[in-house]
Amino acid sequence: MIQKKQSQTEFILLMASLMSIVALSIDAILPALESIGISIGIKDATDNQLLITMIFLGLGFGQLIFGPLSDSIGRKPVIYIGFTVFVLASILCVFATSIEMMVLGRILQGIGLSAPRTISISMVRDSFSGDYMAKIMSFIVAIFILVPVVAPALGKLMLDTFGWRSIFNSQLIFGLIVMIWLWKRQPETLDPNHKIKLSKALFINGLKEFMTFKSSVAFTLVSGLITGSFMVYLSASQEIFQNQYGLVDEFPYLFAALAISVGFATFLNGTFVVKYGMYTMVKVFLISFTVIPIIYLLLFFGKPNPENVYILLAFFAMQFFSIGFLFGNLRSLAMQPVGHIAGIGAAINGFVSTVMAVPIATYIGGFVKTTASPLFVGFLICGSLSLLILMILRSITKKSLSLAA
Repeated sequence: MIQKKQSQTEFILLMASLMSIVALSIDAILPALESIGISIGIKDATDNQLLITMIFLGLGFGQLIFGPLSDSIGRKPVIYIGFTVFVLASILCVFATSIEMMVLGRILQGIGLSAPRTISISMVRDSFSGDYMAKIMSFIVAIFILVPVVAPALGKLMLDTFGWRSIFNSQLIFGLIVMIWLWKRQPETLDPNHKIKLSKALFINGLKEFMTFKSSVAFTLVSGLITGSFMVYLSASQEIFQNQYGLVDEFPYLFAALAISVGFATFLNGTFVVKYGMYTMVKVFLISFTVIPIIYLLLFFGKPNPENVYILLAFFAMQFFSIGFLFGNLRSLAMQPVGHIAGIGAAINGFVSTVMAVPIATYIGGFVKTTASPLFVGFLICGSLSLLILMILRSITKKSLSLAA
């Protein structure tokens, strides 16, 4: 559990802040995508989405390095290493003069940020377990969601006042403050008895052990599908609201309003998950996640966007309310059996879900040109596949129990 030097509230706030560096790096530049694209010579506006999806690619691969490393040398040193990579990558982005330089910088930013993102989850698993872990994760994510609420508006303000490069500089300042807080206040959470000797086989052995837990594999796959569908929205939201609806100035506020629906659901989950359990919450809201796009497509498939943007916002809000009950619970369910290899477990979980999400977002996002319908088709496909995976897992579990009996 959390050491006496630090309160549980401070732990929750610090873990949320570590995750928030990632959110700030993604959401704050959304209003600036067009300006950045013009500055570095992007000719096709849809290529602007690469500035979002490529950071996720870096996040996925970076976890394979930092997760296992944290099981060997500790959680805090790995976060410091990752932040150093992030600093260098951000400098590259600030001085980028071409799409190639910017994409490289964003991938490297993702690699660096994978350390605080992954290790914060490992630190939660080091300190808590079971439904209570899911409760703590829910509160962390609920606070973390505040960043997407304010980040686009902050990014728009900085874009209009100082230019798009100031957005990257602000991320560095925020990250530095969090690193100092981590250094001064957070004890190391890795139990010395759980340290694994650093070796070439460290990741391979961890992967083999992770694969023996069918539930970890299943919930990791579901997490990838849900993350992928949500990533389409992140990368295409600017296209939908600014270009399809012409709501340039309103975009940061619309984005913030939808982020609130995710945060509210996540906050509620912190209470409900202890009462009903993680699996029940996931099952119920996966069904909701899948039914909502069916209704939307029945009404608007093959037609233009709803004339009134508030109709689209209502469907998005319902969709993201379901997502708010899924993110933390899926990650907690996947991590629950692998507490003894939390660093490697978080790395594999994050890598697989992110590597699944990037091609999903890139492929579906390419269809979001004149209407938001392809996004809801993506929600439907990802939700249906997720429910299928749960059914298969339940069948395997029942079969194992019958054999054991």
